[in-house]
Amino acid sequence: MTAEIVCLGLATSDLVVELPRWPDPDGRMVVDAIQRSGGGPAATAAVAAARLGRSVAMCGAIGADAAGIAVRDALAAEGVDVELLVRRPGDTPESVILLDAEHATRSILHAPGATLDGLSPRALEAAGAATWVHVDHVGWPLAADLDPASLSVDAGNPIDGLSIEGIGVYAPTAASLRSRYPDRDLGAAVQAALDDGALRVVATLGVGGALAADAAGACRVGPAPVAVRSTLGAGDVFHGALLAALVAGFELPEALRRANLAAALSCRGLDGREAIPTPDELDAHLAAAPPAEPIILREVR
Repeated sequence: MTAEIVCLGLATSDLVVELPRWPDPDGRMVVDAIQRSGGGPAATAAVAAARLGRSVAMCGAIGADAAGIAVRDALAAEGVDVELLVRRPGDTPESVILLDAEHATRSILHAPGATLDGLSPRALEAAGAATWVHVDHVGWPLAADLDPASLSVDAGNPIDGLSIEGIGVYAPTAASLRSRYPDRDLGAAVQAALDDGALRVVATLGVGGALAADAAGACRVGPAPVAVRSTLGAGDVFHGALLAALVAGFELPEALRRANLAAALSCRGLDGREAIPTPDELDAHLAAAPPAEPIILREVR
């Protein structure tokens, strides 16, 4: 196994339900769509990076059930190496996602399932050989023995005991970054994360785009003009596309621009994966996308 990127963490079976509005108690509703899909932060990031042309392996756990087989097969169909996706006794983690069209919100109902107790020698070997190891809140506790400079950490979900010292890419949402550094402006929070040892800080801002910073400076990209059907998985796609761009040799500002646009394009679909762009599609849209704009962190509110 010579994967450039190893994604370590959660792989789920998702049921996505598109609602015209939130249902009444004890009521019945005809919904707009019901779709089954693979999900999970690490697994969807793996699909994004693979679809954008990088070699990717998924390390995690699925249950000994039909849902687990479907999750594994969907990843393999995208070109993700699933040798390290281990079948364990019990159920595959599953989520039901309710998309409320009236209020443009989503609710995620998650049932945990099979987990890894630790990394096998084979998984440690693959992670050590990879350029990047991307971890989510489930993968982080398994990454203690890995080189922090090779880690990309999806910090959108709470992670107990998260230390970012020496981390290659610390990738919070704006909300989770503000939670880590309360009473600070966004720019000051990014600077605090750099001061705490993160080598790169890349924060997603939802409809506001994204910003990134490292020792060379900071930059920001705005929202991309895309017709949004669902934002499910957009952050995960962003992380996979960011790493794909870094592996391809792009500097952080261009990697940020590419990741932001890939995430926006993924919002054209209902689930988190169907509308992830191919390299040619991404390049075609990049022609009209503005470059990342240099910023001064102390001026970012």
